[in-house]
Amino acid sequence: MKIKESAENYLETIHILNKRTGSVRSIDVVNELGYSKPSVSIAMKNLRENGFIQVDKDGYITLTDSGREVAETMYERHTVISSWLMYLGVPKKVALDDACRIEHVISAESFEALKKHVYEKKELSEQ
Repeated sequence: MKIKESAENYLETIHILNKRTGSVRSIDVVNELGYSKPSVSIAMKNLRENGFIQVDKDGYITLTDSGREVAETMYERHTVISSWLMYLGVPKKVALDDACRIEHVISAESFEALKKHVYEKKELSEQ
């Protein structure tokens, strides 16, 4: 199922925050992304209604299996693409910003080829 870029960003952010702190609430997403509370509230409602997250009675957010799959895909793409761009000499901030845009539009085939190339270069440079 194809989901919107904004939903992918929210899911990736929830994933990153969960890795960083172990728990996530909407206010954490607000603080991380700098969006308004109402915007994040609407996004969380949409993600919940579409089966990507669950929110418990205390407001803690967890990714469902489908939400985790999207989040991990976006996180991997972001990490690999930004690393590759920095390896090419792109300044870190530019590489991170560009990776954030590229990760949503690159095809699975192109990403796999890029990932293979990046890891082959990394292995060669470590020898």
